[in-house]
Amino acid sequence: MSTSSIRNPQSTIHNPVVVALDVDSPGQAIALVEKLRGLAGMFKVGKQLFTAAGPDIVRRITGMGEEVFLDLKFHDIPNTVAGAAVEAARLGVKIFNLHALGGSAMMRASVEAVDAVASREGLRRPLILGVTVLTSHDQQSLHEIGIDSLVEDQVVRLARLCEASGINGVVASPREISPLRQTITSSNFVILVPGVRPAGAALNDQSRVMTPADAIRAGADYLVIGRPITAAPDPVEAAEKILKEIGSNRELVR
Repeated sequence: MSTSSIRNPQSTIHNPVVVALDVDSPGQAIALVEKLRGLAGMFKVGKQLFTAAGPDIVRRITGMGEEVFLDLKFHDIPNTVAGAAVEAARLGVKIFNLHALGGSAMMRASVEAVDAVASREGLRRPLILGVTVLTSHDQQSLHEIGIDSLVEDQVVRLARLCEASGINGVVASPREISPLRQTITSSNFVILVPGVRPAGAALNDQSRVMTPADAIRAGADYLVIGRPITAAPDPVEAAEKILKEIGSNRELVR
């Protein structure tokens, strides 16, 4: 079982690397999990894999003793998202997310529903994170959808809303880590960061990126890394290089 943990006064992160299983079949996903066991602190199951394989892929990965970040970005009316949040908790994921743009009522309903089912059914209570501004967005694309705030200001505003709604943290780009740490005072507030690219890696469809080492130094708790590992000729070697870059001690992962 992974021993990675969130930021708090009593513990430190052993392995912040979350490998994104953005593949289209359960066979591909399980093969990557098998290869990267002991190198990944967690595995991300997102929309592509979940749509292709369903919740059983989460059960298979957790059944192997691995942790899962369920990246489905729930965004709907409060009752609907609260119901989905309960099912995510029942799947045994360590983290799942919802869109902070859904508002405080949606987020509070999800927190209350998850707290209740975890207590009633004796479940481990997953971390709930709010998605702020997607890493593919820039100032122009925000303006296109009617948001005139600066990207950084919008991220911070939504993070404050998440904190006030009882959410455990946020998903934000590496570029907003520093302003978030300056704004959110809770030491337990989690920042999970996509858009992480090792030095020299292709940006693909990400706009606001940072290297793994820089993201950790800035104050990220978790780093979501996909193609630089999963599409590498040797995924194990790629993961090992990233761990070396961020100064992780492999002996602490298990």
